[in-house]
Amino acid sequence: MSDDQTEPVPVDDRVTPPPSDAAPARGRRAGLTLIAVFLAAQLVMVAASVVVLLAFGGSDPALLEDGLLIALLVVPTALGAVVAVLGVARLGGGPKAGRARRELAIRWNGRDIGIGLALGAGGLVLTLPAAALWAAWVGDEQATSAVGDVFAGRELGTTAAVVTFLAVWLVAPLGEEVLFRGVLWRALENWGLNRWVVFAVTSLAFSFAHLELLRTPLLLVLSIPIGLARLFTGNLLASVVAHQVNNFLPAVALLLATTGALP
Repeated sequence: MSDDQTEPVPVDDRVTPPPSDAAPARGRRAGLTLIAVFLAAQLVMVAASVVVLLAFGGSDPALLEDGLLIALLVVPTALGAVVAVLGVARLGGGPKAGRARRELAIRWNGRDIGIGLALGAGGLVLTLPAAALWAAWVGDEQATSAVGDVFAGRELGTTAAVVTFLAVWLVAPLGEEVLFRGVLWRALENWGLNRWVVFAVTSLAFSFAHLELLRTPLLLVLSIPIGLARLFTGNLLASVVAHQVNNFLPAVALLLATTGALP
């Protein structure tokens, strides 16, 4: 073989290469910084929930008026996501311009969005039977979510019901994905962890963070297609879309129930 010829380098086609604009891992110190951002955003969410409840004189969400209940549903998640994005923009790595977008892996890519849609829709094949089996095992009364419990038997006006529908379908998934598959995912990447380990850790954290101990195994199942969308594309928007697809049917059911269309 002549000197100017080289052996071809074998390519492992089982591993999806990172996109060309993906931010490189920056080490454990950077990872700890983003963990701090993640925890700060979580604390803001808790504090916002407490403030909403205390400000309006009730510790039981079932006793709140419709508008205040919606505020309790929307404000903490939205504030937590804003804190997370601002924290990443201030403390993340690389040039300041576009820092949050790079660190959180936000890219407008039609193919990635399509993968998110496909995994979200395909995940329903897994999650709907899992939810039915779970309800049959623990009983219908124990299988409902915290949001479902709060709105159970409550009839809302049309505007309030639509806002609640949009919050459950669009706002909550966006905020949660920024936190778990955005900030926390990036923090673990900075530690150099295998991407499947990152997928597992963020899925577990997402499931336990809902503080619904009985539903944690079901939430873990629900998180699988969402996390896979982030894993396969390297794009946070793919997991946001997958999460929103996953939340669409529960949001529709809540809309129908709170407008009196369902018993």
